[in-house]
Amino acid sequence: MNIGIVGAGIAGLAAARTLQDHGHRVTIFEGRPDVGGQVVTFDVGGEPLECFYHHLFTNDTTVVRYIEELGLGDQLRWIDSKVGILRNGRVFPFVTPMDLLRFTAIPLTSRIRLGLAALWLRRQGDWKKYEEVTARQWMERAVGKKAFAAVWGPLLRGKFAGQADQVGMTWLWGKVYLRFASRSGGAGMKEQLGYLEGSFMAYIRKLAALVEERGGAIHLDTPVDEVVVEEGAVQGIRAGGQVHPFDRVLMTTPNTITRKIAPSLPAGYAAILDSVRYQWATCLVLALDRPLSGIYWLNIADQLPFVACVEHTNFIPPERYGGNHIVYLSNYVPPGHPVLEMDAEAVFASYLDGIRQVNPGFDPSWVRQKWLFKDPGGQPVITTHYSRSIPDLRTGVDGLYLANTTQIYPEDRGQNYSLLLGEKVALLMHADSAGRFSI
Repeated sequence: MNIGIVGAGIAGLAAARTLQDHGHRVTIFEGRPDVGGQVVTFDVGGEPLECFYHHLFTNDTTVVRYIEELGLGDQLRWIDSKVGILRNGRVFPFVTPMDLLRFTAIPLTSRIRLGLAALWLRRQGDWKKYEEVTARQWMERAVGKKAFAAVWGPLLRGKFAGQADQVGMTWLWGKVYLRFASRSGGAGMKEQLGYLEGSFMAYIRKLAALVEERGGAIHLDTPVDEVVVEEGAVQGIRAGGQVHPFDRVLMTTPNTITRKIAPSLPAGYAAILDSVRYQWATCLVLALDRPLSGIYWLNIADQLPFVACVEHTNFIPPERYGGNHIVYLSNYVPPGHPVLEMDAEAVFASYLDGIRQVNPGFDPSWVRQKWLFKDPGGQPVITTHYSRSIPDLRTGVDGLYLANTTQIYPEDRGQNYSLLLGEKVALLMHADSAGRFSI
């Protein structure tokens, strides 16, 4: 088959490679000037750095497989994590069970309940039993209102804002279950996180080059205007002022963009896409002349204008970035939030008091450079009974398929699951082409 793919992110590239493995021709259209999707990079001190922070857990085996198959296994580093939480103006380490016991922001009984709830969830493999209850309802019963208000409540609000109380427990189960599954045994339960030297774009670009070497075409800076459908069947893609005919089309775009470029979707399928809400992901990235803290991943449980402070150079040495100390200040906001209209200078000014909560000695003179990145499809809002809102990979239009982060559930967005999703939809398309399934 001759297959068109909308989006040169991880899912689109994985699908292209898998389709080529089965003898199909692929052409990818990407509106941005580079491949990678949400893993795009920019230059800091001569080294590429992700616009949005990324790392691997040890159970992200699909990413590891791709990195090794593409000849970059010797550049993958596994590093002990440094995780903390800011509560009541104090930074607490938050990795091991002993760290939890030292978390004096809540009473000892609340700390014990937090630990027991985490141990319980890491042993629960059946996510379906959590679909009917919100994360707040389940956690308040399990750990108590004090512990919830000190840890999980602020993190849910930071991620989902006014929709935090609607988030399903399955989403939070996945965070706890998968995180613990990546840790080694023993009393300390040390956590190691992975990073690819030269950024994760190193393997993504090699994957894109492999697709092209095998005869595939990747058109960058070429946004798709429309997926052309006639009489209920896909005909091709209109992009760059012309229609490109295809036997099958795969869209890897967020639901909001999918609805714009595919106006001929069946009403029922379109309604499912419209039912999923998104939070925008925003990252203010600072290059400092000195460290901000001693923590890599600092969760913010106080009322600050950002939900996480990720100090990348407490993970990867600053020497790789020209001596710059790299800090991501992450936030998730609904459409229409004022921060989406701001530039990096304005966001920095609004974050300044919050940065000083992380380090009271912080001075703006420490900042060498600053950047602001935004993504409208940053985080789907995972509500109760979310499985009913998952769009099928087949759209109902003959020959038209969709694969995006709303379909990864019960896992959350991430490189590992986007690669798996790309492979899954490609195998489905191949099987459909062989007449094994009908739409």
